[in-house]
Amino acid sequence: MTARDVLGEAGVVPLDGQQPAPRLIVDPPLPGPLSFGRVVIQYRAENLRIVPVFGPKATEVSPRIGHIHVTINDLPWHWADASGEPLILNGFPPGSHKVLIELVDANHVPFTSVVTAFVIPDAIASHPAPRNAI
Repeated sequence: MTARDVLGEAGVVPLDGQQPAPRLIVDPPLPGPLSFGRVVIQYRAENLRIVPVFGPKATEVSPRIGHIHVTINDLPWHWADASGEPLILNGFPPGSHKVLIELVDANHVPFTSVVTAFVIPDAIASHPAPRNAI
């Protein structure tokens, strides 16, 4: 008796032919944390698995793999994130801001991107000072 006899067809099968185009779905930042100058952005990718694997050979993997690049307020630099977890960004001053999230392949070549804009309110809530332990 084989595993296939017991479990049935494999849940993951390499794709034959053309893969569907990757898609990036980005939710608006959660409203509550904005009052603290904190931005929490949930996102997900379709037709691409976000994993920390890089390099030319990784572009040959099927199904497709990649990661995201994150740029804040059109700055000339970005960072790569391969966690697949929500983005949590801290320390924004009051005012309008934007975050560019790019879905890229293992060689950092972009597939698609989404810009999300938000406003940090003028009165940022302060965190309570830590209490001294006695």
